Amino acid sequence: MTGNSGAMTSGVRAGGWGHAGRAVQGPPPPLPFLFVVLVAAPGTRAEGYQTCPTVQPNMLNVHLLPHTHDDVGWVKTVGQYYYGGKHSVGHAGVQYILDSVISALRAEPSRRFVYVEMAFFSRWWHQQTNATQQAVRELVRQGRLEFANGGWVMNDEAATHYGAIVDQMTLGLRFLQDTFGDDGRPRVAWHIDPFGHSREQASLFAQMSFDGIFLGCVDYQDKELREKKQEMELVWRASASLQPPTADLFTGVLPNVYDPPRYLCWDRLCDDKPVVDDPSSPEHNTKGLVDYFLNLAATQHQSYRTNHIVMTMGSDFHYENADMWFKNLDKLIRLVNAQQAKGSRVHVLYSTPACYLWELNKANLTWYLGTLGGWGLARPASGPATSPAGRPSSAMRGSQEVCKQLEALAGPAANVGPYGSGDSALLEEAMAVLQHHDAITGTSRQLVAEDYARRLAAGWGRCKVLLSNVLARLSGSQEAFSICPELNISVCPLSQTSARFQVAIYNPLARKVDRMVRLPVSAGAFLVKDPSGHAVPSDVLLLPQPEGQKPRPELLFSASVPALGFSIYSVAQVFPEKPKVHRARPSPEKSGSFVIHNEVSLLQIIIILTCPDDRYNANTGVLQNDQPSGAYIFSPDGMQPLPVNSSAQIRLLKTPLVQEVHQNFSAWCSQVVRLYCGQRHLELEWTVGPIPVDDKWGKEVISRFDTPLDTKGYFYTDSNGREILKRRRNYRPTWNLTQTEPVAGNYYPVNTRIYITDGKKQLTVLTDRCQGGSSLQDGSLELMVHRRLLKDDRRGLGEPLLEKKSWVRGRHLVLLDAVGKAAAGHRLLAEKEALAPQVVLAPGRATRYHPGATLRKQFSGLRRALPPSVHLLTLAHWGPDKLLLRLEHQFARGEDSGRNLSSPVTLDLLNLFSTFTITHLQETTLVANQSRASASRLKWTPNTGPVPLPSVPPLDSTTITLQPMEIRTFVASVQWKEDVWVLRNAPFPA
Repeated sequence: MTGNSGAMTSGVRAGGWGHAGRAVQGPPPPLPFLFVVLVAAPGTRAEGYQTCPTVQPNMLNVHLLPHTHDDVGWVKTVGQYYYGGKHSVGHAGVQYILDSVISALRAEPSRRFVYVEMAFFSRWWHQQTNATQQAVRELVRQGRLEFANGGWVMNDEAATHYGAIVDQMTLGLRFLQDTFGDDGRPRVAWHIDPFGHSREQASLFAQMSFDGIFLGCVDYQDKELREKKQEMELVWRASASLQPPTADLFTGVLPNVYDPPRYLCWDRLCDDKPVVDDPSSPEHNTKGLVDYFLNLAATQHQSYRTNHIVMTMGSDFHYENADMWFKNLDKLIRLVNAQQAKGSRVHVLYSTPACYLWELNKANLTWYLGTLGGWGLARPASGPATSPAGRPSSAMRGSQEVCKQLEALAGPAANVGPYGSGDSALLEEAMAVLQHHDAITGTSRQLVAEDYARRLAAGWGRCKVLLSNVLARLSGSQEAFSICPELNISVCPLSQTSARFQVAIYNPLARKVDRMVRLPVSAGAFLVKDPSGHAVPSDVLLLPQPEGQKPRPELLFSASVPALGFSIYSVAQVFPEKPKVHRARPSPEKSGSFVIHNEVSLLQIIIILTCPDDRYNANTGVLQNDQPSGAYIFSPDGMQPLPVNSSAQIRLLKTPLVQEVHQNFSAWCSQVVRLYCGQRHLELEWTVGPIPVDDKWGKEVISRFDTPLDTKGYFYTDSNGREILKRRRNYRPTWNLTQTEPVAGNYYPVNTRIYITDGKKQLTVLTDRCQGGSSLQDGSLELMVHRRLLKDDRRGLGEPLLEKKSWVRGRHLVLLDAVGKAAAGHRLLAEKEALAPQVVLAPGRATRYHPGATLRKQFSGLRRALPPSVHLLTLAHWGPDKLLLRLEHQFARGEDSGRNLSSPVTLDLLNLFSTFTITHLQETTLVANQSRASASRLKWTPNTGPVPLPSVPPLDSTTITLQPMEIRTFVASVQWKEDVWVLRNAPFPA
């Protein structure tokens, strides 16, 4: 693809946020006025830290943190891990861990424990007796059972979308708030196992009101330098747009990832010797053990700045026999502290992440202001193309938002209706599980990935019932609604077998959307009518198929759908004398070039007919010290990718609505280059797989884009779909990099977009899922689209990425714009891609929802569309007569100079929604577990000087203001409008 800058080749390459909420409720205001509760957050206070143990101010305090890290699926399924099944794979049973830990804590009042994963804890909690629950509540109140992080899972930081992160954290933290109130609210984020850490994740944690975070995995070069400079603990400034300290987060790097120190592991999964304190025993070992511990503490102290250090005492699925751990730790603490009588200045104590953080805060130091990053050996290049969790998680997030929005718009009528009982809860839990750092990444075993997919399917089944109930109520008619999950591979039984049907299209965005709809149909011609009964332009395309198969007909038409609403189009087969069917025709050229363009594209697009499809052969690790490619690690055999083929079979298709170039490079690799009428971006639909390995080489297939842009080694990627980060080849901003992996060491996670620029023009490629990406040469971008590997990478999974029938189809959207206008293009297009319309089919044989119902073919849940810089991040059921509402400014500060989209935006919420009225609005933290009025965070002073808390902008009773990149969260009390179901002429926002 090229234009006037040269050629580009492309190829497959309130109060009230829970039942235990403690917000102060004011008297209900008269309708329809909106009551807003908002106060400036107070300063630092010790709330939540009063139960911390006593320390010795003139000694080195060693905080021991008993903990378990319980993966929500990895080599065993979630259920197998919880119940302790399949011991042949690994011994782990979470229910026994929690039983044992609670018993051990109750036996000795000095003991403490840290737990993280609410997907497991909530299941265990609901299986306990009232007496056990009361005992656990008391342990939580005493601070001896502490919840860190508190999400449903410990989510991955590379492959996750920020919206999914917020959702899964909200789910877990709400369970804790409902169950334990403020006693159970985590003060500390705890991300000890994700391979690398994203700036956006830190920003989100800060906005969730965490006081700090502790990390396990960081780049070994970065860690070595931080240890020497005593910068293992710092203040991470995690946003370039939000006013400090809104996104500032105190960050600590743990000394031993999250494992115990060597020789100090006393779990049934360990082999270390127990503490034998009987002098008469031949196994007596206390003197050597105490001396070793004191030396270990002194050495570790050299890398940290205060008289407090931390040691993690636990690991994966530890404490199934908690007595083994605690009995030895009790002895260790007693023996080491006894040395104080002999002059030792070391004090050991049971502690928790929050209590350790509290002592660091009380030290009243100034802290290094900086950042963290690094991604191991390109783990982000793994699973999303190869596991069932990858593509469904990305696609299902949009469907999940549709489900939650319709549940909110329709109120109780969504959950019980003519189609049965449905809700969003099961899909919400399934999606939360999929954010786990061994799920969405593809680093779980195949049987586990299939279990994740099963959970998705079950959750979506409940949502389909809900969707049918709401569509029937809003449209006024009952239909046999049908959702075709395989539309991306042109399979939809209803449209392929019916001569007449209806197409309902729901738009989850808060603005009108115009979208091309493609449906597989039977042969012939079709007439398409819009909701007003007017015919709309349409084409029937005969698409090329593999040799020996008939061309496949697809119906193409353009649909317009109002904000947060639906449009229903009717389709009928017709029989004109000369039906016009557009057929893809072979091109005699296998090399050379030709041009496609439309009336609005910034530049003409030139397709270069050489094979741009590249692959890396995977390192097989056959030589000594070679690292094979696998689920965790991208290790190519050489720096230069190899072409899939030297030429391609080409077919051309041109109609008034679309121009397509079909490129077939091999039996397992093809691409469609597509430009729709009126569209400013190019669409590349790639299909890869099953990747052949008969030549004994695993392969890692990339899509590469080459341009003449002079990019000087720089490229840009998004951080979890939000802010943009500047990358530089063979460079790290916080240390002098010794590059040992010239390909993988330059790969970064690309959640939604990657771009390059020469300062004048910008080439942006948007993805439909998270992929690993890089710019290994100036003017070039590449994205990993699929992998099939022969070897395990020796990181514990014990299974290669070798699915026999794995093939993947996806899309890349390509934009070329002037730099000042590029942000408007890629921000708004990424929003449309992440929340694509939901297509629902029906045979068109409707009966009225009830005798007085008015039939409606178009509906909007908004009375006016939101401005383009504002995104409706969340509209969801929160309780009886309550909804959760999140609004965000989706542009960064100063990034848009064309349409002024980076400016603050003020919104009027009065009468914004058409199906309900907001009667009371309580502003909360990002995860809705605290009112903003009462939320506070510990204050940290960076070495650049004190940072005052930002002032809260004044509000009247109906408006809110959003600053660039700001997200504001509200729990809204609402009244649903009964008359909305019979309105005949509701307004539709543009």
